[in-house]
Order: sequence, then C-alpha cells, then structure tokens
Amino acid sequence: MVAETRARLIAAAREAFGTVGYAAASMDEMTATAGLTRGALYHHFGDKKGLFSAVIDQIDAEMTVRLRAVSAEAEDRWTGFRDSCVAYLAMAREAEIQRIMLRDGPAVLGDPWSWPTQNDCIRMMALGLDELVTEGVLTPLDPEAIARLIFGATQHAAQWIAHAPDPGAALKAATDAFDAMLAGLLR
Repeated sequence: MVAETRARLIAAAREAFGTVGYAAASMDEMTATAGLTRGALYHHFGDKKGLFSAVIDQIDAEMTVRLRAVSAEAEDRWTGFRDSCVAYLAMAREAEIQRIMLRDGPAVLGDPWSWPTQNDCIRMMALGLDELVTEGVLTPLDPEAIARLIFGATQHAAQWIAHAPDPGAALKAATDAFDAMLAGLLR
C-alpha cells in the first residue's frame, strides 16, 4: 500500500509538473488527482520539493534505461557510447524532459552537478571510458577527466537545446560539434 500511495502521488505530480511546471503545480490538485490527502504527500515526500525530487529520480531512471538500450544496439562499445550521448541530447527536445529535468529541475533543486544521480552517471561513464582506453580505442587520458568533460558538454548542450527557439537546429549543431569533439579522443 505504501508503494501504491507513492506511485499515485508521483504519477499525479509528474503529470502536473510536466504540463504546468513546478511553480504552477498545486499540491491540492495533485493530491486530489491521486485520490489522496496532503497528509499523504507530507508523509511520503516531506513537501512539494521532495515530491518533485522523486519525479526527477523516476524520469532519470527511465532515461538511463532508454540510453542503455541505445548503447546496446550499437555495433561496438565506442559507437554505443557516442550514440547514447547523442540520444541524451535528443531527449532535450521532449516536452516532459525539457520542463521537468532541464528547466524546473535546476531552478528547484539547484545545480544538477549536486544531484546524486549525476555523480553516478559520471562514475559509470568513467568506467566505460576506462575500458575504451584500456582497449586502445581512446587516447590514454584520465577516464574521469574525459567523463566529466563529456558529461559537462552534454549537460550544457541539453540545456541549450531545451531553451533554444529552434530545438531541432540546436540539436543538429550540438550533435555535429559533439561528434567532432569525440573524434579528437580516438586513438
């Protein structure tokens, strides 16, 4: 029952945050949509910001699953890495990800570099890059340094795409520049 209550609140909040944004989302409307009370929200999430953080975690986990699937479809590890990074950039065009993850997320939760999921992503990226360095695919550089630079570039580019007047053109420009940047890492 606890998991069901949490899931109902997260679903209602995700819909509200995705359509009207964090600031305009009403806790009363979210709890009514979930068929619950404000007390349930406070009990499970502490406050609106805690509920928003749970929504961010859910979307981030879904994005990770999607990116891993993109990587797994590639012909080799390097192509999979590149394709998953570009898929992340493309996700910045999706309305829910734009509003929740890239616009409201930093405004509500602060700098994405401080989010726990970001550090996990960098750690996993560094492990994969270390394998590519070991295999001789990449120039022998510090994998964590490479991961932090690539992560920073993709995070900033995703923000640019999400806020651009023409997200499609921004995605194309970012992908072209990203490919050129990555080519410089190949051995």
